[in-house]
Amino acid sequence: MPIDTDSDDLETALQKLKARENSLRQAEAVSQLGSWEVNLKTNESIWSDQSYKIYGLDKNSTKPSLELFLSLLIPQDLQRAQSVLAQAMSSGEVVTFQCKVKKTDAEIIDVLLNGQVIFDEDNNPSKLIGSTQDITSQMEIKREANELLDLIKYSTNEIYIISNNSFKYLYVNDGAANALGYSIDELLTMNIFDINPDISKDEAQKLKAITLRDNKLLHRTIHRKKDGSTYYVQSLIHPIKYKNNDAFVIFDTDISQNIEDEKLLKKQAEELNHQANHDALTNLPNRTLFKDRLSQTVSISSRNKEKFALLFIDLDQFKKINDSLGHHVGDNVLIEAAKRLENSLRAEDTLARLGGDEFTVILKNVKSIQSASVVAQKIIDSMKEPIETNGHTLFISSSIGISMFPDDDTTEDNLIKYADTAMYKAKEEGRDNFQFYSSEMTSLAFERVVMESSLRVAIKEEQFVVYFQPQFDALSETITGMEALVRWKHPQIGLVPPGKFIPIAEDSGLIIDIDRIVMKKAMQQFSLWYKDGLNPGTLALNLAMKQLNEEDFIFTLLNTMNSIKFKPKWLELEVTEGQVMDNPNAAIEKLREISDIGIEIAIDDFGTGYSSLAYLKKLPLDKLKIDQSFVRDIPYEEDDVAITKAIIALGRSLNLKLIAEGVETEEQRDFLVANGCSNIQGYFYARPMPIDEITELLKKSSNKT
Repeated sequence: MPIDTDSDDLETALQKLKARENSLRQAEAVSQLGSWEVNLKTNESIWSDQSYKIYGLDKNSTKPSLELFLSLLIPQDLQRAQSVLAQAMSSGEVVTFQCKVKKTDAEIIDVLLNGQVIFDEDNNPSKLIGSTQDITSQMEIKREANELLDLIKYSTNEIYIISNNSFKYLYVNDGAANALGYSIDELLTMNIFDINPDISKDEAQKLKAITLRDNKLLHRTIHRKKDGSTYYVQSLIHPIKYKNNDAFVIFDTDISQNIEDEKLLKKQAEELNHQANHDALTNLPNRTLFKDRLSQTVSISSRNKEKFALLFIDLDQFKKINDSLGHHVGDNVLIEAAKRLENSLRAEDTLARLGGDEFTVILKNVKSIQSASVVAQKIIDSMKEPIETNGHTLFISSSIGISMFPDDDTTEDNLIKYADTAMYKAKEEGRDNFQFYSSEMTSLAFERVVMESSLRVAIKEEQFVVYFQPQFDALSETITGMEALVRWKHPQIGLVPPGKFIPIAEDSGLIIDIDRIVMKKAMQQFSLWYKDGLNPGTLALNLAMKQLNEEDFIFTLLNTMNSIKFKPKWLELEVTEGQVMDNPNAAIEKLREISDIGIEIAIDDFGTGYSSLAYLKKLPLDKLKIDQSFVRDIPYEEDDVAITKAIIALGRSLNLKLIAEGVETEEQRDFLVANGCSNIQGYFYARPMPIDEITELLKKSSNKT
């Protein structure tokens, strides 16, 4: 039987054609590109599956045609489409047409058509073939890009793109040109060093390294305009790719006014701080600053095992001068006395005026009592020189009492008391001399040893209990929080007041273990109160810097909170001003970690320490606690009134909450509220109370609300 080779060849060709059509159809689907053809003689059209899909038409129910396509165009593009079609008919070249099409579901899309007229052997238009592509997403991206380019170009902020290697400007926006007074063309011939006078090439390399490491950099710098004037900017820098090259984009904001505001605020804060810590007449440190310096000196001398001397100086017969010649003359005598005292001391020593004619001196790192004797005699000799003022020649002398650290004592209060006692001894000896305080070892020393040993047992057996002192909002008369205060419940002698054992615990380092016990017990009780539907507010815990400096402190804190379901927002940690300033940089770092957890930070005993406002601003503070030493004599003591007002003003300027402790009278409460401090803690509202009494108080408060 003969083989039908023509039939086989046709079958093979058809299979290949079908396979090619399938491949073409798949390629169109992948590329989202539709194809079409129009027979210009019969007006018949053929559309690929992808063409139907692009227009949202059903292949089985729609007959394709050129008229159908034209009907889909939005009216604005119809005339342009007819013009392009006529161009294709006449030229025979491939023409491109971009337009908008309204699909059957009313969605309007962007499409790109490429078409070409095919001519027959008589050079007459035979058919029109082409492709259709949905470019809606590309056009949306392009529109968004153009909008972003407009935003960048016309932004009032300065925006630059610079070369990664040469630091030359590759792009600048109108905001940069307007700010600097250069044209864009001028800036594109310049580099960063031309407008940044404070950045050297070495500094630029360091900034570059930091930016590449962190993927961003926030940096303050100075810009110099074309006219030579300068202004401050805040720069945000990111590494980018620009035209396939490594580059940096810089967003600069003019912060000149912010800088001026910061300088003014800093100056005002420094003035307030100076007023709060210095005597107005002599400009010497006042009692507040003296106590802080003494506290620091005790800490440093303890750590370095050094001696120091504390001198109490009283001007003999000063009262007679003041009473007979008037306060103006008396003030001049005090100013002159202060100058002579300063000239008798070293720069590292502290001279303070406590009030009236009383001065104190802290002689740091003295080797022996003989060294202190030399200084004391120098002061006595300087005071004997006559003072000429207001037409009077006046003669005064001085009586000086001296206590030695650590020979006489290691506590601030006792050193002050002993120096004061020695000063009166000098007066009894006929004035115009100095006396040292001396005492033999007594039962007090033995009591201290016994106390420390007992404390170790108390820690092991957790003999400590927590008392709570409520804090009130004086405006609403409601409890806002409570300070946890430790009490030692000794099994034999009962409650031991904190003043008896806290100093020993601090000196021995046992305060860390005691604070941990108090922290856990106080948190447990607060959690119980909240669980019982009561609202004790915020728990204020005193935090010793020794505890804060422990490596595992934050881990221990979080672990304790998690174990008893204690929320960070319930907690406020109080640190004393003096302790923070011993090592401010380390304190700032640790306290920021705590603040990031959501725990509030308060400065306790504010105003009794010597704070650098530069550090105070960096601390993550939420609250200032006004020390009771200032509250005690308001509103009658002018100095305390002025200091308290200054602290309140400082707190407001730093946007901090304020609370006053030690409030015992209605007058004190009313003064504080009138001057902007409505948060009150003190005996006026409540003494520190045990848990059962506080619970009853909370229940009564809950019933009222």
